[in-house]
Amino acid sequence: MKLLILCPAGFLAALVDSIAGGGGLISVPAYLLAGIPPHVTLGTNKFSSTAASFTSSLKFARSGKINFNIMKYLAPLTLVGAVLGVTSVLKVDQSFLYSLVLILILCVGVYSFFSKSIGMEDKFKGTSRKTILLGMILALALGFYDGFFGPGTGSFLIFGLISIYGFDFVKASGNAKFLNFISNITSLLLFAAHGQINYILGIPVAIFMIFGARLGTVMAINKGSKLIKPIFITMSLGVAVKMLYQMIF
Repeated sequence: MKLLILCPAGFLAALVDSIAGGGGLISVPAYLLAGIPPHVTLGTNKFSSTAASFTSSLKFARSGKINFNIMKYLAPLTLVGAVLGVTSVLKVDQSFLYSLVLILILCVGVYSFFSKSIGMEDKFKGTSRKTILLGMILALALGFYDGFFGPGTGSFLIFGLISIYGFDFVKASGNAKFLNFISNITSLLLFAAHGQINYILGIPVAIFMIFGARLGTVMAINKGSKLIKPIFITMSLGVAVKMLYQMIF
């Protein structure tokens, strides 16, 4: 019975997430609705979503939408950040981050909504020491953030990569998904080590999420920035609304 809720929700979450991020807005509440304890929800969702992010990353890579010359600098920093984030979250209260992240994610969504040009054209003109350094800082910070807290990571990555490298939404989504996969699998291994994954539910949901990720990635590549931008804005503002709701109630 639980899988009747979780599998369709997982498919939809992966489809949306592979396009513009924010799939956790769908999958995490679905696990909680099915009566899964919060810590096991986070671990099991990380298990199934890692399978989806791997599928999406592979599809983006095969389509030439991931710049591995940049990723070879950024990916290791994302991994280190995720380890530090997961380690820190066991010792530090997350609540102080809510107000800051809420403001930032609202700014990202609103700015993207009103800026007609952002991410609509690929303006990448190569790298410099400055852009590599800025990218490494972004990767480390958001790897830490994803391991420590998480909401809006995909939105922040896409926005950051567009701002630093001039990518369009398609390339930004592809590179963001690759970095997200690195932080996901790092966090997954730590959740698994603490026994916080329900594999009986996680494996079927992961299969549905793989199919959702494949479809979403194909849609993103074929439809381009005109499809990704409105979904990106919607999911960014959706994360903000969810966080605001949690702060109030």
